[in-house]
Amino acid sequence: QVQLVESGGGLVQAGGSLRLSCAASRRSYAMGWFRQAPGKERDIVATITWSRGNTYYTDSVKGRFTISRDNAKNTVYLQMDSLKPEDTAVYYCAASYYTGSYSDPKHFTSWGQGTQVTVSS
Repeated sequence: QVQLVESGGGLVQAGGSLRLSCAASRRSYAMGWFRQAPGKERDIVATITWSRGNTYYTDSVKGRFTISRDNAKNTVYLQMDSLKPEDTAVYYCAASYYTGSYSDPKHFTSWGQGTQVTVSS
């Protein structure tokens, strides 16, 4: 079982930026960032494959968020710019070993503990 440790959450004003990090104990096929706002289901935000760096973004974050990886450090990042109050959520890092898709949430089976991101208006 891969161990995932997130960091980088916090409180920021609308329009500001944050960068989340997720350190993995070993590589899988793909990594993803998900988020869960209070009273809502956990949703996919962005994903990336370790080998080719293929990426996927949900529509609401396209052009504002950037997912990247550092293979040497086994670390995935989520750069979040132009943050909005509706981005407020607990953000989770997850790993997928399924090589048939890197954008289907059901294949992400290993999870980090989550980090809180709060965007004030």
